[in-house]
Amino acid sequence: MPRESVLLVTGAYYPEISAAGIQCRAMAAALRDRVRFGVLTTAVDPSLPAVEIVEGVPVFRIVLDVRSRWSKATATLRLVRRLLQVSRDFAIVHLHGFSQKNVLVTWLARLTGKRVVLTLHTSGQDEPDAVRRAGSIAYRSFLTADVVLAVSPGLRDAYLRAGVSPERVRLSPNGIDTTRFHQVDASMKVALRRDLGLPEERPIVLFVGFFSRDKRPDLLFRAWTRARQEHGVDSTLVFVGATEDSYYEIDERLARDIRDASARLAEGDRVVFVPPTNEVAPYFQAADVFVLASVREANPVALLEAMASGLPSIAARLPGATDVIIDDGVNGRLFAVDDEAALARAISDVLRDENAARAMGARARDTVVSRFGTARSAERWFAAYRDAPAPL
Repeated sequence: MPRESVLLVTGAYYPEISAAGIQCRAMAAALRDRVRFGVLTTAVDPSLPAVEIVEGVPVFRIVLDVRSRWSKATATLRLVRRLLQVSRDFAIVHLHGFSQKNVLVTWLARLTGKRVVLTLHTSGQDEPDAVRRAGSIAYRSFLTADVVLAVSPGLRDAYLRAGVSPERVRLSPNGIDTTRFHQVDASMKVALRRDLGLPEERPIVLFVGFFSRDKRPDLLFRAWTRARQEHGVDSTLVFVGATEDSYYEIDERLARDIRDASARLAEGDRVVFVPPTNEVAPYFQAADVFVLASVREANPVALLEAMASGLPSIAARLPGATDVIIDDGVNGRLFAVDDEAALARAISDVLRDENAARAMGARARDTVVSRFGTARSAERWFAAYRDAPAPL
């Protein structure tokens, strides 16, 4: 039986980091025997080659300087040219999220007789109300996919409210490699901290993500400070992720303000910044608690990776997103969005009771293994490719 041929279209791909890119890479590996993949992506690192084979998958990059209007204008032309060059080799175009780029890709895919699959990744962006504001052409393209995969119930329900046929829309949460992300014992945790250059003597509170206002690293810093000053719980706060404005949503002031406040409070090595890395698993394994303070998420990959690592996790309660992953007090903790005091209490509670935290982390891993494994996601993707109707 011939393999399906699928062109994945995403905003970033390895070695650059995005949730959609991470999922595309994982599914390309999981489905390599059944699907022949290619990747069409934008990139902000000008040193990356325009064409490269990554783990057996051809990757076609359109390099983009987001601070240059000229770069953004010419990127559209370069994207069209590249898409027309490679599209004949693929029967299915699988779009990841809404963007102006993907509007154009959708119509070109239709004109060239391709089947179209769309994955909804981002709350507040991949929703009909948000897309409608981009104009009628964008909205029509957004609603024309043959099969739609939503990573969260919230995104699925929002798309269905646009009046599309329910048969076209499927729930497909992100998949996590539970072999790569796993628990370690206490001695390994200490060894990992030593290898990573992290302080060994205090518990570690971990943040993983880029520094945007929506992800609230500043709220976490303030809550962490309160946990120490008001609740007497000492720990190290480790931020892993991009702090510089090389991409759309990063606000450089966030990291600068946290560094300045940390210096004023004489925190010393209690606040650690780690650049973005594809080797994030050791940081989860070295930590004692993970915090997701975001005000906007769908099916957060970092939260699932932390839970798969057996890490007790605290997340803002986001309906249809975090509250369908975490059962408060059972496999994690939830707090009200932007409630700094509640987050400080949750951090303190978790760090004070090691036995309860360990049990919570074990239940968190069980949740990911049973519901969010890579194999489950791969089957959902393959079913979407199989079921997408052939063009007339």
